[in-house]
Amino acid sequence: MNALDAVNSLGHADSLGRLEDLPADYVKAINDLSVAPLWPQLRGLLPRGKPARATQPFMWRYQDIRPHLLRAGELTPIEKAERRVLVLCNPGHGLDKLVATPTIYVGLQLILPGEVAPNHRHTPTAVRFVIEGSGGYTTVNSEKCPMEKGDLILTPALNWHEHGHGGSGPVVWLDALDLPMIYGMEASYAIEGPSQTLNDALDASQNTYRRAGLLPYASLGQAQRAEYPQIRYPWKEVREALGAIATVTPKDEAVQLAYVNPETGKPCLPTLGFSAQQLRAGQDFSPRKRSASSVIHVIEGQGESVIDGVTLQWGEGDTLAIPTHAEVTHRARAKDAYLFHVDDAPMQRALGFYEDF
Repeated sequence: MNALDAVNSLGHADSLGRLEDLPADYVKAINDLSVAPLWPQLRGLLPRGKPARATQPFMWRYQDIRPHLLRAGELTPIEKAERRVLVLCNPGHGLDKLVATPTIYVGLQLILPGEVAPNHRHTPTAVRFVIEGSGGYTTVNSEKCPMEKGDLILTPALNWHEHGHGGSGPVVWLDALDLPMIYGMEASYAIEGPSQTLNDALDASQNTYRRAGLLPYASLGQAQRAEYPQIRYPWKEVREALGAIATVTPKDEAVQLAYVNPETGKPCLPTLGFSAQQLRAGQDFSPRKRSASSVIHVIEGQGESVIDGVTLQWGEGDTLAIPTHAEVTHRARAKDAYLFHVDDAPMQRALGFYEDF
């Protein structure tokens, strides 16, 4: 055995000292001081080569959940719920953790005609992605944003927001938040406030940044760009842009667009990333493995995804969880499918350990 082999062999988990190898009086003495030895738990904290993952490849079928969400509207008035949400809980983490992946919370929220989900702000960052219905709206910092199927609406950390419904029939959207991380930092809380006074201009931010490559002229002289200049990203325009870029994208490459801050070109939120993908029918798409975890929501179409060997058959409205470092293949059936992606890559990039390989 050469020196390198000897060092590597010493790194194996079974060569590290175990807690039971230590004298009981020693363990008690340090535990009484709220101190613990690292080496018996080192490989649990720093496994070799690949993270230990509790997150399971999993799919929540919208048509199975939808009846229970509508019944929640009958059972619990908005005044008793504040936010009427059924949370998508990854079975690898259990129901009590309320997470789809370790860093991403996902819920399905229902609002009924005439209801108002009251104004508040909170430390977690959130987005709303509309699944069905019309007549709903979200007001963010006095900007009223209509909610139509496929629209993405940002509610950044500590920004005031409330929801309402002035139409008919149920409106349902997908909530995605960085809540698990903020809660884990013991920094999660909310503040309630009075209903917002609306700006005169409806949907002002997306009308200001309506066309890629065009900015308000006044922006050119700004030394500092706005943190969140665009709040709503309409699906109608995103879908059209996907169709356009598909015409110039090679068949073996992804047709995928990132939602970004139009002033900076950077991700539109600091912790979570969002993108939309047109998945071409009859073609397998296997993205590079990534250190980021993600959630995929099916906007249109049918198909399947193979995630770490687990095959999940999906259709419109379904939502999938993808663990970190997963091997993934997506395919659409019959016709092109459209997918909305949420991931924690911006947070990982900011912390300096994001990888794709």
